[in-house]
Amino acid sequence: MQQNLPDNHTKRLVVGMSGASGAVLTIKLLQIMKTCSDWETHLVISKGAQMTIAQETDYSLSEVEAMADVLYDINDYGAKIASGTYPTEGMVIIPCSMKTVAGIASGYSDNLLLRAADVTLKERRNLVLVPRESPLSTIHLRNMLTLAEAGAYIMPPVVPYYSKLNSLEDMNVQIIGKVLDRFHIPIEGFHRWGEH
Repeated sequence: MQQNLPDNHTKRLVVGMSGASGAVLTIKLLQIMKTCSDWETHLVISKGAQMTIAQETDYSLSEVEAMADVLYDINDYGAKIASGTYPTEGMVIIPCSMKTVAGIASGYSDNLLLRAADVTLKERRNLVLVPRESPLSTIHLRNMLTLAEAGAYIMPPVVPYYSKLNSLEDMNVQIIGKVLDRFHIPIEGFHRWGEH
């Protein structure tokens, strides 16, 4: 399932998609990253995310997979992104389920998505989690605190009302813009405070 690209000096962003609501956020991120010629996306999709794609979007699984530069099977423990010696700029898990949060927080790397996140933390690379859950239980909050203390960025997809958004599409761009800002990737349509 893993696709091979020619060896080059492009930057690599690992993208994890877990089963929380918000599949459109992953899709939008992958679409935006396609316009960044000096970046590759390395995608891992959980079983839960496959169901969410079908329930929440008009995209097929194969269409979403095709948006990435490199695709991995979630059970491929021998994949490149399972090793800290494989250079990446970091990882974003969007959306990030509470099951995934718990797995990363406890070091329970029983699939490639969790292992890649574990590698990102241990190599002290940027790990951005976009958790989709409400309300949050004490267990959820403790797990996220553990991850924040370990160096992860916890970035719920909060709507920036000061941007005077006109559509759901505008909202998604603002959320993705904030996520990609952690990797110094500028995107069109992302507005910072005071830019209006």
